[in-house]
Amino acid sequence: MTSYFTTPPTIVPGSLAAHPQPELTIDDLVLRPWADTDAPVFLGAYRDPAIQRWHTRQPADEEQVRTWFAQYRQAWAQERGASWAVTRDGEVLGRTALGRFDLDDGNAVCAYWVLPAARGAGVAPRALTAVSAWALGEAGFHRLHLSHSTRNDASCRVATKAGFQFEGTKRSEAVHADGRHDMHLHARIRGDDEP
Repeated sequence: MTSYFTTPPTIVPGSLAAHPQPELTIDDLVLRPWADTDAPVFLGAYRDPAIQRWHTRQPADEEQVRTWFAQYRQAWAQERGASWAVTRDGEVLGRTALGRFDLDDGNAVCAYWVLPAARGAGVAPRALTAVSAWALGEAGFHRLHLSHSTRNDASCRVATKAGFQFEGTKRSEAVHADGRHDMHLHARIRGDDEP
């Protein structure tokens, strides 16, 4: 039996995938889709203890990284998500992503990490700001949200600098290597003040 919605979708299905995943720019940063040649730096990022601490799903080798990249391309084609390499002068500095697209309600989830050498220079908040501006503007999303461990102060600063308001604490929501963590929830909605 087919179900019907009483409201139109926030984003018309097919409208995102009708175009290539966009390349985004902000200041000196260029956010572009991942290329297979990025596999070594991507794998290296997951060898960093800080990234390992907060990201429990990690690739085993470059072959698996290229499989993930293929999944990112497929996610865009199926309007389920998008992942960008954050670069400056061609050098990969980090990653930012949107996932769990809900085109009916216009919601998506954000994620990010930055390589050690690029930390402390505002890379993550600027990249997240660029993705948010595109998502809440041209793409047509209404709400973006993200979660981070309450112990991850750096991620909290990134979210706040990128204009994501703190909405509450989700108790014991995520499992990390050292046990369960409470998670902070942040969100931006269309019409919020620019960061």
